Formats: sequence, structure tokens, C-alpha cells
Amino acid sequence: MSTVPATLLAVVDLGSNSFRLEIARVEGDQIYRLDTWRETLRFGAGLDPQGHIRFSAMKAALECLARFRERLAGLHPSAVRAVATNTFRVAKNAREFLPQAERALGFPIDVIGGHEEARLIYLGVAHELPRSPDPRLVVDIGGGSTEFIIGRGLEPERLESLKIGCVGLTQRFFRQGLVTAEAFVGAETAARVEIEAIAREFGPDHWREAYASSGTAAALSEILEQNGLSSGGITPLGLQRLKRRMLSARHIARLSLHALKPERAPVLAGGLAIMSAAVAELKIERIDPVGGALRLGVLYDLLGRTIDADIRGVTVERFVDRYAIDRAHAARVAIFAAELFRRAVPAAKPGDVALLQWAATLHEIGMSVSHLGFHKHGAYILQHADMPGFSAGEQSRLALLVFGSRGGLAKVQAALSDGKVRSQLLALRLAVLFHHARTAIALPGIEFKIAARIALTVPARWLSAHPLTAHLLDKERDQWDALGYPWKAGRR
Repeated sequence: MSTVPATLLAVVDLGSNSFRLEIARVEGDQIYRLDTWRETLRFGAGLDPQGHIRFSAMKAALECLARFRERLAGLHPSAVRAVATNTFRVAKNAREFLPQAERALGFPIDVIGGHEEARLIYLGVAHELPRSPDPRLVVDIGGGSTEFIIGRGLEPERLESLKIGCVGLTQRFFRQGLVTAEAFVGAETAARVEIEAIAREFGPDHWREAYASSGTAAALSEILEQNGLSSGGITPLGLQRLKRRMLSARHIARLSLHALKPERAPVLAGGLAIMSAAVAELKIERIDPVGGALRLGVLYDLLGRTIDADIRGVTVERFVDRYAIDRAHAARVAIFAAELFRRAVPAAKPGDVALLQWAATLHEIGMSVSHLGFHKHGAYILQHADMPGFSAGEQSRLALLVFGSRGGLAKVQAALSDGKVRSQLLALRLAVLFHHARTAIALPGIEFKIAARIALTVPARWLSAHPLTAHLLDKERDQWDALGYPWKAGRR
């Protein structure tokens, strides 16, 4: 995918604890951070007991995003990526709130899955560490989730995201700032139960060095060192000493510690409980804080996209190999679908064209399950698979396009109200239809437009020579007509 090169890149990170904006300068293949803006909203604490984002939390989030928008003014859309993490993943009304958030920010917001968040975290951390062939463990404690990654160099090898975070655990066990031994036992037990499930895959036999990213890790390390609780890094003994200091205070407001920042204090107990559980379950003797993490990972991922090294394309290629997709047939369908879409939408964004091409490339992925209803199997795979580089919204769009690439059109009727989706679906269905014989063919000169009516003109001589294609086109036209999208078919 080709985009406009950018000397400045920006990332917006909508986390469960804080919303952050980071702007960086690009020099060659390196990124130098210029400006960071952070607002501690505790967005994850803004969920009501039913799992809905409260109005007050929405209002605070929109006001924050409006401020971010002012700072982002003038940046090219291809140079900005906004990502939302755990709270947007779990909130029941996140889908309804997301369009409001995007309007306030002025840019699309990608809700990324846990594994994608872990991949981006590792990418950021790996760029901050010296190169090494040894496997490394990275733990990132966020407001709503904690990510565990093992990787070598710039490549992650194992990724896991657990639904435990410093905001959620604090809310659950340390209500109103009270710190008790019982609360710590409960919080650590809850965290250890989650981490125990991955301990075998992430234990000390699989890595040589352990690092912790995120604000929680940085805060814990600084507090331990500046208060004489640890000689360096985060250690089990240091964490135990900090816990005793907190228990003696009995309330977070009475806790007096060097380097404890006011915005970190309310969630310190939850973060300490998770870190204590992690070092115990994974038998970590020392874990060192490291910068980078999610925002830097997004910046490097964005840099890759601007220079045509998009990890999403790599993911699609891996899926083609893994699922033994007919590469030649997929390429023919993808090329024709993109051409039709560009004709129908002359101002189409490169990202929309790329997404359509990826859907076309993968439209037969479900054949690996069964040739019967393979488009249904394919949609399920794309919706639920780990797809590095793709946001949850992009995966949903891929799944929808593959699901609607053949068969009855009524099953995707609700999505057709979106003009862009409608054009992508029609382009893909026509590309699949024209290549039904699965061989290279001399395609006719086609006139194709989508306005108030769908206008498709195909040379009459070509249709006469391809009667089955002509029959399939008539059936396709009838389906669109039946759903209220009139189709003016022409022959010349």
C-alpha cells in the first residue's frame, strides 16, 4: 500500500488508565520522539456494573480527544494512527461511542485485539533494547489488561494478553483507597490464577532476560530504587518491602514514598499485585523497566506502512501459505476487484483499496475447512484469527467482505447501507463472478459506475462468447434489484 511519506508521525493511545498523544520525527528508518501529551482519565473505571461506558467518562474522553485534535492539526492522515485497547474491547456500548470519539479526534480509531496490542508493545520495546539473539520476556501491565511477550530481535515468538489490569484490579480489591492484607491476598490470587494458565509457555526456560514496559513498571522501579527498597530493577524482595510499606499506611492517601506521582498513586496497589503475581508465577528474579512499548511500536508500524513494508501484507502472505490458497487465482480476483472499485469510487483511499485486495486474496481461505460454504468458514477464520497488523475493525471488514463474496446477498443487507462497503462488496462479487472458471481469461472492456443506480456495461460479443458469465450477471443483477439497489445493465 502506498501512502504519502511523512517526516512527522503521530500516535494516539486510548488506554484504560490514560489517553496519550505522541508525535515523532522520522529520519531514515529511525524514529525520534518530539512531543508527548498524557491525560489520566481512568477510562476503564468509567464502566458501570453492566459494562457500559458512563456518560461522564464519555464526556471526559471526548473533551480530551478534542484537545488532541488541535495538536494533530496539519498532519497528513496517513501519518496518524489512533489505537484503542482493553476498555474499548470490553465495553458493551463501545461500538456506539466509537463514531463520536472519531469525530472528536478527527481521525479513525482502531480498536486492537489483545494479541495485536502485545505485538505492537514488543515492537516498541525491541527498538529500545540493544540487539541480541537471546530470547527476551516483556511484561506490560496496562489499565485493563496485561500483555506477555517472548521474542528475539524485532520478532515476537509468543504473545498473550490477560484481562487483568491495574485499574480493574484496584477497583475490585482496593476500593476507596483502602490497603489491607486481605485485599492484597485477593488481588494477587486473582492475578496468579490468570498468569498460572500461561506459566508453562512463559516460564524461565523460554527466555534469558526479563523486561517490563508501561507506566506501572516505570513507577514501581523508580519507587523501589528511590526508597531504598531495591538496589536496581524490580525484584521479588523489593516488591515485598513496598507491600509492607503500603500495608503500614493502610490508605493510599497516607502513603509517603519518594517518586510516587499523584496520578499513579490511585492504581499503584493493583499494579503492585499484578507485578508480584507475575514474578512469582514466572519465577522472575529481576525484571528491568524499559521504554518504548505500545506507542513506539505503533509509530514503527506506521513507519513501515509509509514505506510499503506494511506488516498486514506480510500477514496476508503468511495466511496464503498456511491455508494453501490458490495464489494465481487469488491474485487475478484481487487485481480485478481493485480495478472495479477504483472505477466505481475514483477518489478511493489507498487503505480501502488495499483492504479489498486483501479480502480478495483471502476469499477462498475457508476452503481449508470445506469447499461447501467456504465463504462462511473463511469469514469465521478472519474474524477470530490472530492477524498481526490488523485492527479488530479491519478484521471485521475482511470477514464481512469474504462472507459476502458469493452466495445470497441478503445475508449482508445491513452492511449495504454504507456506500463504501457496498462498492467493495460489489467489486469483489463481480471479480469472483468473472473468474468463476478459475483460469486466466481475456477480460472485456467494462464500464462500471455506482451512483443512484449501478451501471455495468459489458461488450455484447464477449457476453455471447461467455453465456455462463452472462447468466451469472443476470442473477447478480436480480439480487441487487431485490434489495433496492437498481442495476442498469448494458451491452454494446
